Amino acid sequence: MTTTTRVRGALVVALALCCRQQPRTPDVAQLLADFAGSDSDKSGKASLALISLGEPAVPGLSAMLTNSDARLRARAATTLWGIGAKAGGASDALARALSDADVEVRRSAAMALGAIGPSAAPAVPALIATLKDRDYGVRQQAAQALGAIGPAAKAALPALAVAAKHDGIRPTVEEAQRRIQGQ
Repeated sequence: MTTTTRVRGALVVALALCCRQQPRTPDVAQLLADFAGSDSDKSGKASLALISLGEPAVPGLSAMLTNSDARLRARAATTLWGIGAKAGGASDALARALSDADVEVRRSAAMALGAIGPSAAPAVPALIATLKDRDYGVRQQAAQALGAIGPAAKAALPALAVAAKHDGIRPTVEEAQRRIQGQ
């Protein structure tokens, strides 16, 4: 074996080790396309990858909240829920989704706003309106989201007091009131 062959082999090994240490940048556009596709296995894997990716996935998922397919809108909101606090950039789109015609979209949007937490404070007016939603689960998720936002949701206290008197979500409402009041 010549010196040149040894050097070349060592360079190949070093290059291979170097390449393995560098994480491959995920193709967000491809992940979003897989997520929106009809293959449920690919869509599920893309959802998990988008959750792991976090903030860079938020604009694309936010845009999907206006898609004509209600199931895709609900999955987008649920994936934003999975991203949690890093999905704060989706707060406005999620607030608009609280008035969606589909109950699963509304419920998932409220859940996502709750997972975002205090950064979702701009959605408080929409969440207050959602306390009057015709669906029990949506109202409950809205109350939980307001509690997760915390003191920045102080404007919701009167609406929560009304909801506690007239709705079966009293324990959730009382917990939200405590969290908003910093207790």
